[in-house]
Amino acid sequence: MFTFLKLLLHDMKDDFGRFRFWFFLTRNLPGQCGFYIRKRLLSDKFKSVGENLVIHIGVRIRNYDKIAIGNNVELGAETFYQALGGLVIGDNTIIGPGAKIWTINHKFDDPDTPIMKQGCQYKKVVIGNNVWIGANAFIMPGAHIGDGCIISAGSVVGGKRIAPYSILAGNPARVIGKRDQHPDSHRAVSHN
Repeated sequence: MFTFLKLLLHDMKDDFGRFRFWFFLTRNLPGQCGFYIRKRLLSDKFKSVGENLVIHIGVRIRNYDKIAIGNNVELGAETFYQALGGLVIGDNTIIGPGAKIWTINHKFDDPDTPIMKQGCQYKKVVIGNNVWIGANAFIMPGAHIGDGCIISAGSVVGGKRIAPYSILAGNPARVIGKRDQHPDSHRAVSHN
């Protein structure tokens, strides 16, 4: 018990330690109060953040200071963000429950050296505007997802560029369709 208290006091001595402690206590706070507290705790910690950010219950974030978030973004329940390599999330983007976004990966080039001793590589992830990332999707380091894309639930998106308005599904994720960029442009106009 003494060791635990000693470690807790150590963690509480700096701003980062205190922040992690308070975020841990509030990440599962339910209801509107939870939304409010999480937004207040995190808004000034991100690299930048737009208006109307919604942070659902159970969100986990590493390296929040490397995350730039646009307007009207929703971080779904139980999502996980590892942003040491840099993460940009565009306006009007929805990230479904259980999704993970990673910007760092272990190096593994040398088969004679344990992977944990080979270091890491950092690759920025960029998510465009008006993107929907489905439940339990995994976005890997280096992915650049264009505006208007839909990433289907459970998809694994590798570190590549995804053309705007693409619909992706699978592991590895593949383009299975395209969204119409201008849905109103093909509708007949009625003058009645």
